[in-house]
Amino acid sequence: MHVWVSHLFPFISGKVADKCLELGAKNVRSIAADMADPRNPKRVVQFALEKLGGLDYLVLNHIGATPFQMWDRDSEHTRWLMQVNFLSFVELAGAALPFLTKSNGSIVVVSSLCGKIATPFTASYSATKFALGGFFTSLRHELAMQRKHVSVTLCFLGLIDTQSTLEKIQGILSMQPYPASDSALAIIKGGMTRAREIYFPWWVDLVSKLHDWFPEASDQMIRNAYNYSG
Repeated sequence: MHVWVSHLFPFISGKVADKCLELGAKNVRSIAADMADPRNPKRVVQFALEKLGGLDYLVLNHIGATPFQMWDRDSEHTRWLMQVNFLSFVELAGAALPFLTKSNGSIVVVSSLCGKIATPFTASYSATKFALGGFFTSLRHELAMQRKHVSVTLCFLGLIDTQSTLEKIQGILSMQPYPASDSALAIIKGGMTRAREIYFPWWVDLVSKLHDWFPEASDQMIRNAYNYSG
């Protein structure tokens, strides 16, 4: 397996590359790229094609930093976050799609429970995740209508125990986080099996359905999980 890794910070790309090699990848390349710059998605795909010769999988799993707090009416931050969390996904997919079409490849889009249910303190973040669901679900339809055998897998994740997430929610949200390694495995399995959607942990799917059936009760339960006095 040949892997191409992109991250804003070179030292993180290097760590991911080392882990991929440890897990058995034959060749790993990395590039530092800021997805807030609209020029970079196309550049990243072009670099990957030059080194790999083609693409089988495109895994979109980057996010911009955003505070876990009440919306402060900062529309500029929302606009910036849309570029990083949504538009760059679209730009990467657009640049890669001709080559994924040739290989009958797969697009794997990492989203969140916040892309199914909007929650407090995540207004801008939730907006980007809902946008991902709308765009890539529509794209899946269009690929099928054109008889292009490119799968689109949407991954809806619950609370994951990354360091940045744990620091943000400390003292605010009463919820059990789940291991990042397990979520990564679920994402890989979803992409490999060309699943339409995957939910991790399993209850994310159930919670989404319950919110559709009982929205007011579900909203109250969500608010009760927050330590907020007003």
